[in-house]
Amino acid sequence: MLHIAVVGGGASGLAAAVSAAYHNPNVRIVIYEQKDKIGKKILATGNGRCNLTNRFIDGSCYYSDDRQIIDAVLSRFGYEETVDFFRHLGLITKNRGDYVYPRSGQAISVLQALYRGLSRYNIEIRTDTAVKNIQKTKNGYRLIAGCQTYYADKVILACGGKASSALGSDGSGYTLAGFFGHTLVPPVPALVQLKVKRHPFQKAAGVRTSARVTAFVSGQEIASDEGELQITDYGISGIPVFQISRFLSRAVSQRQTAAVSVDFAPEFSMDELTALLYELKAGGSIQTTADLLGSLFPEKLVPCLLKQADVPFRTSVSAISGPQMNAITCLCKSNRLMISATTGFENAQVCAGGVRTSQVNPYTMESIYAGGLYITGELLDVDGICGGYNLQWAWATGYIAGAAASTK
Repeated sequence: MLHIAVVGGGASGLAAAVSAAYHNPNVRIVIYEQKDKIGKKILATGNGRCNLTNRFIDGSCYYSDDRQIIDAVLSRFGYEETVDFFRHLGLITKNRGDYVYPRSGQAISVLQALYRGLSRYNIEIRTDTAVKNIQKTKNGYRLIAGCQTYYADKVILACGGKASSALGSDGSGYTLAGFFGHTLVPPVPALVQLKVKRHPFQKAAGVRTSARVTAFVSGQEIASDEGELQITDYGISGIPVFQISRFLSRAVSQRQTAAVSVDFAPEFSMDELTALLYELKAGGSIQTTADLLGSLFPEKLVPCLLKQADVPFRTSVSAISGPQMNAITCLCKSNRLMISATTGFENAQVCAGGVRTSQVNPYTMESIYAGGLYITGELLDVDGICGGYNLQWAWATGYIAGAAASTK
């Protein structure tokens, strides 16, 4: 009987195990998970709601140093295949726009569906088992976990990257892949909060406001996103920050200059905002600078903006000079913040970087260096934007690897 070892009990590992058994019911499959339970990261996804995929799946939503693999994978296992896969396991989904969630609104429903698949196909689970070494043998592979040694004909590495180490992704998979000659695009935190040097909005911590956030690396604009910005005591957070964070994270790791420009009024052009402020100033109802900006922005944000513009908080609007008004407008539309760091792997949702995708077969996820070894999910140098894309990558690569391992 063919014996497949799946190292890692996260999203891609569970999908791989179920897929392998589905394609070959006679295979023996064992999942080795170093934590006390499988699927911990799934339960934490989407604030416990689990945005498991997206109706708009496209290669443009992903990043990699070698993009060939992205389209090859998604063309074989995209949105429809993911929904069908989970429907087969008894999970009903619902859409919020293009975002896809379990109908229950709870991530536990996704994990329960996967458990049903594991049970249906009698897939074995060994928790509290950290595989520290894998060796090629004449007939397959030897897995070493502490004092225990296990054997398998094929191995699927689904260990995750380094993001959210408390949930099981501690980077050990990179070491295991390295035993077989695989090299890495250096992993950095992605979909993560950013720390700001000499933070000018520290006193506005807790504010949530609409904004466009643009990333600059060594003075060049790299990426931009719009949505709800969250101001924290250390820096900035929120979906638009997460979407551009991979670029700034990489820049910081390479000691490049990393900065963001925040547009606090993205619905207005510079001229439109200037005209609006002058209109409010001339209207007669607004008496002070605090009220002028308070009509547009959260209360805690206003004194920070005025301090940056060197305009007293309670100055009469009639006393604001032209240069002061111009300074206020510019700071509202293009507020440059220098980035010192991210909040680290432990707070990141995913990693940017990982095993180079040119070193795996894009149609099977099999290593080009070791036959019968497959690499999936976040372990690979592919990361997606927010919106279910990273879980989609995990399901897709896991499913493809499982199918290939059990039938090839």
